[in-house]
Amino acid sequence: MNINVSVDCTPEEACRFLGLPDVTKADEVYVEALTKAMKGVGSIEQLQEMTKSIAPMGQFGLKLFQQMMESGAAMSGMGGGSKKD
Repeated sequence: MNINVSVDCTPEEACRFLGLPDVTKADEVYVEALTKAMKGVGSIEQLQEMTKSIAPMGQFGLKLFQQMMESGAAMSGMGGGSKKD
């Protein structure tokens, strides 16, 4: 016997139903801080340095995210490997 249940709700409603905390204000503060920091960035190198310092897990988190994106792109057939000139 199979039972399928479909629930139509917003992400906010799902979080409330599961008892997860409301982090809307923290998200707004984080995005505002990133926006302010990005306004002073003049080059790609500055952006990379800024991102390393404010990323939740620093440089390790960035490398992990990069590897995840590259492997996802490779699995989808979009490539993802770096090209050598």
